[in-house]
Amino acid sequence: MINRRSFLSRFAPLRAKNEVAQQQQSSSTLAPYTGAFGTPQITHLLRRTMFGVSKAHLQTLQGMTLDQAINLLLTVPTSSPTPPINHYSTTDPDVALGQTWINAPFNSVFEGQRRNSTKLWWMNLMRTPATPSIFEKMVLFWHNHLATESDVVASALLLYNHLLTLRQYTLGNFKQMVHAVTIDPAMLRYLNGVQNTKNNPDENYARELQELFTVGKGPDSQYTEEDVQAAAKVLTGYRINFTTFTYFFLPTAHDTSNKQFSAFYNNTIIQGQTGAAGENELSALLDMIFATQEVAKHVCRKLYRFFVYYEITDQIEADIITPLANIFRDNNYEILPVLSALLRSEHFFDSYYSDCVIKNPLDFFVGMCREMQIPFPSDMVLTYQATERIRTQCTNLQLNPCDPPSVSGWPAYYQEPSFHELWINTDTFSKRMEIGSTMCNNGYQIIVGQRLKIDHVGFTLTFDNPSDPNALVDEAVLMLYSYDVDQEFKDYLKSFLLSGQTSDYYWSDAWAEYTSNPTDTNAYNTVNSRLKAMFEYMLTQAEYQLY
Repeated sequence: MINRRSFLSRFAPLRAKNEVAQQQQSSSTLAPYTGAFGTPQITHLLRRTMFGVSKAHLQTLQGMTLDQAINLLLTVPTSSPTPPINHYSTTDPDVALGQTWINAPFNSVFEGQRRNSTKLWWMNLMRTPATPSIFEKMVLFWHNHLATESDVVASALLLYNHLLTLRQYTLGNFKQMVHAVTIDPAMLRYLNGVQNTKNNPDENYARELQELFTVGKGPDSQYTEEDVQAAAKVLTGYRINFTTFTYFFLPTAHDTSNKQFSAFYNNTIIQGQTGAAGENELSALLDMIFATQEVAKHVCRKLYRFFVYYEITDQIEADIITPLANIFRDNNYEILPVLSALLRSEHFFDSYYSDCVIKNPLDFFVGMCREMQIPFPSDMVLTYQATERIRTQCTNLQLNPCDPPSVSGWPAYYQEPSFHELWINTDTFSKRMEIGSTMCNNGYQIIVGQRLKIDHVGFTLTFDNPSDPNALVDEAVLMLYSYDVDQEFKDYLKSFLLSGQTSDYYWSDAWAEYTSNPTDTNAYNTVNSRLKAMFEYMLTQAEYQLY
């Protein structure tokens, strides 16, 4: 077994940055960034806020100022996406192939396939944003932060509705989101809220509400075991109507006693209420929790680790986290002002924090599809089936959307000291290499006669100057790597295009022959084989794993 630390030493750029970290500490702050906003800064911004960089989105932002670009990325969508469909069977008695199942009656035979359909629906939204937008990346952030597992929720409609709840508040108010998620049927089922009754209070959600979702486990988070017990009593009485798939409040199951909290919560007493008024105690509980300083700090730390870097030093805590948390509280827990301040900051664009994070599996594979403009079928059923090939491989890389390993989310976002390094081990690294190689060669079969694979020539035809091997290599590096590589590396990439020769015309002539005769099989095969070799090499290098 290869030692993981030794294995990670293959990531030379990451190692170099970590070595710098031991010698010096960046002094950048949340002050507005005033430097150049050119292609390097734009690609950094897009890679951190989206899944890969499409050329169309890169060109959109190249004509903008930083403020215009951030405003566009933070625009809240005004329309709802088409719901998930039956891509899985022609024998579902209630849903025709290609039609949505969300209004169909429960069917135990197809329930698992409908849950999977929801995952594919979301992954397609990640892959096909019409305009540059942080929205889907933020949905993933909240899904990881307020985690549920579809296998435990065990209902396709509850899972779909839960994602709709997250989407409703993704760029909105965090306090309102927590309230909505607390009574969301998927969460009620996942963390035993439906089993929480006055005669036998269940502490599961009350504990995670504080430990993971709001105040966290920071050094100044001093809630007590008694606080968990009191919160559990506040939360008694919530149930699920499995006819309407909505929650309801059952007053006879609610604990109507007064609930005493600790000094951490200023010794607050939440007055017990009877009847339908018992539901008002939830708002009182959240008012008490959100009055602490720690809620804003906890969420801002997680945002920082998700969008910037995993290490939070004392200086980062003082210069970045604390002022971000102040912005969060001052704006009544609206998320947009926090994201706006972070993404506009000199700290976000500090070169010290770029090109040093290992891509999660979605950034890796969905990003590959967007960056290389991988063609998908025009038929939506086949698109879902193609996306299933991506979901399967992302699951093999240890990220199955809607199924994090626990309520804590994916360990790469919280497990000290490794954090993002957990995405890479001796198993997953080889699988990443295999995915890159497979996509460059035969791809993954969708149906007989159709495969999900890279169109090397089609991708290259979108380049600005593909007949010039030097310009072609430069653009390939720009689109696929998050940082420029040295000339020796570029010369090696060009050698694939020159097929071992030394003169540039060996590529230029071959490309001219193909573009003059695009139906000539020999001309196509010549350029395609050279491009395939170059792109396969690029996708199987450590450099492609970083952003």
